[in-house]
Amino acid sequence: MKVRSILIAALGLLIAVMAGVANAGAEMSAVPDALKAPAGQVLALSARAAGVQIYACTADKDDPTRFSWTLKAPEATLRDKSGKPLGKHYAGPTWEATDGSKVVGDVVAKDAGPDPAAIPWLLLRAKSTSGTGVFSAVASIQRLRTVGGKAPANGCDQGQSGKEARVSYSAEYLFYTAQP
Repeated sequence: MKVRSILIAALGLLIAVMAGVANAGAEMSAVPDALKAPAGQVLALSARAAGVQIYACTADKDDPTRFSWTLKAPEATLRDKSGKPLGKHYAGPTWEATDGSKVVGDVVAKDAGPDPAAIPWLLLRAKSTSGTGVFSAVASIQRLRTVGGKAPANGCDQGQSGKEARVSYSAEYLFYTAQP
């Protein structure tokens, strides 16, 4: 009877592990094709960002009587999977590691993502890198699994011109390098 209980428990554990593996594969396959890293690149680093998206209330370039919240910059702390500080994310968009290396990105593709209340998912190419360290060889960056961060839905008019709104967000950033 005890052996049977152990076998049932082991089978249950195996099923749970297999379901986790299947879910992980499904989660990665949920990334739209347009946001997948280019062929010949491999995942080098994953980071979780938590911080704010900073918006400024500005006049429309074509119609100065219309105002809207415009992204000014992100401001976030980057942590590795174990929660250890990895660096920061700020205007550029720039990712800077605690080792001093940096990568500046340029948006290549955008997808609304599954959460309509969150900022879009992105694929960026490295426009430039500097320093020697974790970000010095980055070729592409994905922003996935975003939470929050969207511009305020209202409150931007001439009376608010020049004001800033700081909206909390989190995201997963995946950094890719050329395959060795």
